[in-house]
Amino acid sequence: MMSKEELLQLLKSTETYRIEKTVSTANMATFDVTPCLRASLDDLQVDKIKAGYLPKAMDPELLEEDKRDIREQLASLGLYDRQYDCPTYAAITLFGKNPKFFLPGFYMQFVRFKGTDKASDIDEERTFDKCLMDMLPRLDDFLDLSVVRKRPVPVSILREKTVFNYPYWGIRELLMNAVMHRDLQTNMPVRFYQFENRIEIMNPGGLYGKARPENFPFVNDYRNPIISEAMKILGYVNKFNRGIDRVQKMLNDNGNPPAIFDVDKLTVFAVNVGESKDENLMME
Repeated sequence: MMSKEELLQLLKSTETYRIEKTVSTANMATFDVTPCLRASLDDLQVDKIKAGYLPKAMDPELLEEDKRDIREQLASLGLYDRQYDCPTYAAITLFGKNPKFFLPGFYMQFVRFKGTDKASDIDEERTFDKCLMDMLPRLDDFLDLSVVRKRPVPVSILREKTVFNYPYWGIRELLMNAVMHRDLQTNMPVRFYQFENRIEIMNPGGLYGKARPENFPFVNDYRNPIISEAMKILGYVNKFNRGIDRVQKMLNDNGNPPAIFDVDKLTVFAVNVGESKDENLMME
């Protein structure tokens, strides 16, 4: 049988371990900042980083005076791990030459169906599987040219207006959020499906951190903070926690029903956006 002193010592050591473990867990690095051990600097598009990202991420005057090598510069931005001498997963997803080699699920799958469900015939299928610096501009163009449908409608003899099936900026916001908040450790891609009457966007990974079904969309948290900051620097997101409100307003102004969010699943986050009901869109 333990003595009183031994029992107190055991309780003390157990409590110390519990506290240390809690602190360690609370400060655990997110996956995007962890080192991608199979990768090297050669797996990054270093020229594009130097020309298109560092001048935006760092003060131009400081960058001009910065004599550190590219590894040190990237490390200061959470994009390189000096201990293991390799890029982080954030760097691979943002600037990698072939991110799918290291993260098989890192791509966006677009499918346009001819009907209103997944049993319908497929009209078009496309995969966006480059790094984000290359993928996001292409996704922008595709959304504007192939998904958002526009129609000029006469308002008077001298004036006309343009009606849209979906507001470009609203759908773009939802797509960027899906890319930014996705779980990188799964083989599931971001799914972007267009049906005759709606759009569905589904990204792997449910609500993260402090965000819960009961406080969504008022509380936000970042599964991939390094990637999120880079997307802000590149001009694709704002990180003001106003995205959902802005999307709903844009949908309302365009004549679309409110977006429906499915936040109760642990492994996916989904949003459903109905097409505008403007009768002019139905005219040939």
